Amino acid sequence: YLARKFFYLWAKMTFGQVLPSKARCFYDQKILQKTFGEWKEQWTVCKEKKLGLRADYHYRHLLLNLIFKVWRAYVCQQQGKKNKYYVAESHAKRQTLLRTWQQWLVYVDVQRTKHGMRSVALAFRERSCLRISWAVWRRQHYQKCSGHKMNILALQHWAQSLKFRAWLQWRELYLYIQNEKQKGTRAVTHHQYQELRRCMGAWLGYLNLHRVKKRQNELAQEFHQSRTLRRCFSDWQLSWECRRRMHAHQRDLEKKAARIALQRVFEHWKHYVVLCVEEAQQRELAEKHYRCHLLVLQKYWNHWKSRL
Repeated sequence: YLARKFFYLWAKMTFGQVLPSKARCFYDQKILQKTFGEWKEQWTVCKEKKLGLRADYHYRHLLLNLIFKVWRAYVCQQQGKKNKYYVAESHAKRQTLLRTWQQWLVYVDVQRTKHGMRSVALAFRERSCLRISWAVWRRQHYQKCSGHKMNILALQHWAQSLKFRAWLQWRELYLYIQNEKQKGTRAVTHHQYQELRRCMGAWLGYLNLHRVKKRQNELAQEFHQSRTLRRCFSDWQLSWECRRRMHAHQRDLEKKAARIALQRVFEHWKHYVVLCVEEAQQRELAEKHYRCHLLVLQKYWNHWKSRL
C-alpha cells in the first residue's frame, strides 16, 4: 500500500495532473473487449459442460431419493403390521379375561343360589323339628283326646314327612342338573381352548413364514442397493475423470491467458493505482458518513431507552 502511494505521488509530480493512464485508457478498453470476447466463448463451452454434469448429478440424486421413499414406505408398512399384531394380542388377552370373568360371575351366582337353598333347608328342618316336638308335646298333653284328633295329627305328620321327602328328591335332582351344566360348560371351555391353541399354532407358523419372506426381501433390497451403489460409483468415477481433464484443460488456458495478461500488467497497474487512490478517498468519505449515521442512531437509541 505504501509503494502504491509513493508511486502515485511520483507519477503526479513527474507528469502533472494528466497521467499517462488516461491517455492509454481507450487502448486498454479495446484490448479488454477483445480479451473478454475470447474468454466469454471459452466460458460458454465450460458452462455447457458444467450444466451437463449438474443434470447427471440431479438425475442420480432424484433416483436415490425415490429409492429412499420406497424404503421408507416399506418400513412404515412393516411397523403397521407390528402394531396390528400387538393390537391383536392385547384383544386376545382381553377376550380371555372377559371369558374368565363371565365364568367367575356364573360360579358366584351358583354359590349364592346354593347358600340360599341351604339356609332355606335349615329353616325348614328347624320348623320340622319344632313341629315334631310340638306334636309330641300335644300327644303327651292330649292323651285323653279322642281318636279322631289323633288320626288328624297323624295325617298332618304324614303330609309333612311326604313334603320333606319331596324336597329331598327335588334337591338331589337340582344338584344333578347343576353338575351336568358345569360339565357342559367345562367341555365348551376345553373345546374353545383347543381351538385357540390350534389357531395360535397356525398363526405362529404363518409368522415364521412371514419372517423368512421378510429376510429374503431384506437380502434382495441389500443386493439391489449394493448394485445401485456400484453403478453410481462407476458413473461418478467417469464424471470425475472427465472433470479432471476439463480442469487440466482449463488450467492450460489460464496459463496462456496469464502469459498474455503479464504483458499488460504494468500499464494496468498504473491505472489501478490511480483507481485505488480514488477508491480509498471515497471509502474514507463513506466511513465518515457511516460513523455520523451511527452517532445519530446511538443518540436516538439512548433517547428511546431513557423514554422506555
